[in-house]
Amino acid sequence: MRNPTARRIQLATITGTALLAVTALTACGSNAAAATMPSSQEIAALFDQWNTALQGDPEGVAELYAENGVLLPTLSPVVRTNREEIKEYFEKDFLPKKPSGTITESHVLVIDENSAAHSGNYTFTVNGKDGARTKVPARFTYVYEKIDGKWLITEHHSSAVPAS
Repeated sequence: MRNPTARRIQLATITGTALLAVTALTACGSNAAAATMPSSQEIAALFDQWNTALQGDPEGVAELYAENGVLLPTLSPVVRTNREEIKEYFEKDFLPKKPSGTITESHVLVIDENSAAHSGNYTFTVNGKDGARTKVPARFTYVYEKIDGKWLITEHHSSAVPAS
């Protein structure tokens, strides 16, 4: 039979080691979650990335959307449900108007470290039918998901502000 004192010391050592391991894992997990949680500013800056992409080609804009992203566009009644359809909208309907947007009201919701939403109002300056620059106030909602380490738009709804 083993020495009872030696057995208690062994159990205390095992228990202490296990407690240290659990504490370390918990601390690492907490720090990792806190470190990867996006800030409201980071999510709001995704609009700036999208708005800058509008100055380029339709492919560049479409690449900011998830493969199965959904776009309910301002200038078309057709719901776009994949990158190719989204690219087509920007190519034919929106980018020819030379758009530039400015957010006038912003509300960011960070859901977790991999998903967030951004809603509010923006005003687009676009080329009108006569070629003159026109301001178009609109409402927006973007839903973002972090996919393979990159924030992508999974849902985007934009609609003209109703006349009051």
